[in-house]
Amino acid sequence: MKMKLNRKGFTLVEIMIVVAIIALLAAIAIPNLLKAKISANDALAKSTLRSLSTASETFATANTGNYPTDITSLTGATPPYIQVPYCDQQNSGFSFTCTMGTGSYTYVATPVTVGTSGTTTWTIATGGVLTP
Repeated sequence: MKMKLNRKGFTLVEIMIVVAIIALLAAIAIPNLLKAKISANDALAKSTLRSLSTASETFATANTGNYPTDITSLTGATPPYIQVPYCDQQNSGFSFTCTMGTGSYTYVATPVTVGTSGTTTWTIATGGVLTP
């Protein structure tokens, strides 16, 4: 009597090759995804600073040239000049600092961890000029 062997499934070598291919693809893809995340955080920080600047300039136009002295002047107005009080908060890997006075303002976005959450510190001052 002859026994028929049932050989279904993958061999250990085949499984190891598949795992190696997946590891290679992950090694290529993960750094690119991290770079895209950092780039997106930078873009969001710059956009946030521009929004704060635009809100402050609009506030000054409506208040005889006087800029807001605190963030609640922008968020507490009806309608609000800006929805989110970014000052002294962290958002998308950046920490935002606001210096406000009736004659000027300076908004700064600093990466929480340079190279991981963002690439550089961004500053926007009275007049809306954004600088790295």
